[in-house]
This record gives sequence, structure tokens and C-alpha cells, in this order.
Amino acid sequence: MKVAVFSTKSYDRESLTQTNAGRHELVFHDVALNVKTAALVEDCNAVCCFVNDQLNAAVLKRLSLQGVTLVVLRCAEVQQVDLAAAKTLGITVARVPGYSPHAVAEHALGLILMLNRHLHRAHYRVRENDYSLNGLLGFDLAGKTVGVIGTGAIGSVFARIMQAIGCKVIANDPVVDESLQAAGVAYLSLDEFYKQADIISLHCPVNKNTRHIINAAAVEAMKNGVMLINTGAGALVDTEAAIEGLKTRKIGYLGLDVYEAPNHGFYEDNSNQVLQDDVFARLLTFPNVVVTGHQAFFTRESLATISEQTLENITAFESGKLALVHQVTE
Repeated sequence: MKVAVFSTKSYDRESLTQTNAGRHELVFHDVALNVKTAALVEDCNAVCCFVNDQLNAAVLKRLSLQGVTLVVLRCAEVQQVDLAAAKTLGITVARVPGYSPHAVAEHALGLILMLNRHLHRAHYRVRENDYSLNGLLGFDLAGKTVGVIGTGAIGSVFARIMQAIGCKVIANDPVVDESLQAAGVAYLSLDEFYKQADIISLHCPVNKNTRHIINAAAVEAMKNGVMLINTGAGALVDTEAAIEGLKTRKIGYLGLDVYEAPNHGFYEDNSNQVLQDDVFARLLTFPNVVVTGHQAFFTRESLATISEQTLENITAFESGKLALVHQVTE
């Protein structure tokens, strides 16, 4: 099958080419897919896309006219796809539902350690020959209460990591993981959860019930000086509410690998551009905030799994068995 692969970096090309081993004809493009770049698809039967590619109704119609019948995503996110338009046009959409829960869970731990021990600030001090410790005071993680919102594949791994460090772990999720519960994780209502958690880490998907689950009311219900970590999805956090929490010191530490504004520019070098997002710019002024560029997934193991599942989707579609793999229907 001939596939146009958009938004590719060197690591995408290397991983996909190695995994493909000649099964499909992959045509790589550095640019993102949009109405203008859709012409690059030419005689391909499928497109392979990432989070910043545009797959709205106009783009999908253009693809359909060019003979594309499959959109395969190298990610779990599907919000960039107009699924209703795809269904109308007869275009099948598939995704990678999960790649490396350990990668994301371990990145969340990394953010916690960096914020707690002020590693980001200490690094730059030493580079300037400054070895003072003022402002770098941290706390022992052992004995603290860590709250996990969302105990699916990633959240459950994160919970076990924090237990191994010696933390008490509490959780909130409509579906109880009985193995976690048996290991001592207490499932609580959000009200009680916020009262107890010293550290809160978000690992749930965005839906009508979880969008801005961290809002002004939630922040107010939390412990003073709480640490908030989001490696899940940007829209889980109302950024302006988080900023107010930082200003009042209700939030003592904030670690983000995701941001709620769509098409923020993650995965691109924008260092020569003027930052236009005033809310994001305000976030970056706080010394107790660490933001990483949507890299929590980015490990060798994760890239290998993404490539394997992406190519598995293409092969399954070609053989008429995609419904048995990772097709997105709604």
C-alpha cells in the first residue's frame, strides 16, 4: 500500500522505515497535512498523520477526491479528525491507542523530582558558577500523599512507581482498578481527593466530564501549596485558573507536558518566532513552573511500538481486517 506520511522528523523516518521492512511504500513529508499540502498525497491510498496535522472536513474531502480511503494516526489523539466527515466520505480512521505507559508515567515522576528539588534552577546556577542553596529547599517524597486522576494503563503504572518510592497513593476514576485497590490505593470522591493530596497527577482522557477538571473550584478545594502534574491532556487544566492558583500560592508547583491551546507549536522549532499566546507566556514567568514540549511519550521503546501499531493498522486495512485492530468509529 502506498502511504503519504506527514509531519515526519528524522526519528519518525528511521523508526517507520526499520519496522516497515519493505511491506508498504512510505512517502515521507516534513510538512504538516492541511488543505494546501494535501496535493502531496498524489497517488497514495492512505495518509499517516500526527497530532498537528489538519484532518477537518475540507482536508478529508480533498483526500477523498484523490483516492485516499485510510487515515492512520501515529498517536492516540483523534480530536484533529472530523470523524463524522470521514464516515460520510467513506474514509477509515485508525490510531495507536497506547504505546508506552512507562514512558509517560516516568516523565511525570521526572517533573515531580525536578519541581521538588528545583533541578531546573540548580542546573543554571551551577553553569554560572553559583553554588548557593537558597531557594532550592525540597521535601522528602516518601510519606507524602500522591493523588492520581485516571488509573488506566498509564495512571496505574504511575501509582505503582509512587508507591515504590514510599508514597501513600489515592485515586479518582469511575472505574476502579481492583489490583491497585488490593495494593492499598484508596479510591475517593474528588472532594475528599483534593483535601488529601500533596501531589496530583493527571492521567485521564479528555471528555465532557473531564474537560477542565482542574478549574478554579478544584484549585480552591486543594491543599495549600499542592503540586500539580499534567502529562495527560492539555484541556484537563483550565490554564487561567492554574495561573490564579500560582499567584495565590495555592498551587506550589506546576509541571506540564501538555497545554490546552490546539496547534500550540509543539514538535517544531519556534525559537525565531514571537510567542503570541499571552496565557502561555505568563505561565513561563513562574519559577515554580516546568513545561516540557509534549515529550512524555518520547522513548525508543515508545517509538518502536508506535511504528509497529501504525504499520499493523495499514496491513490490517489492506487485508480487510482493520476492525479487529485499532479502527476509530466515534
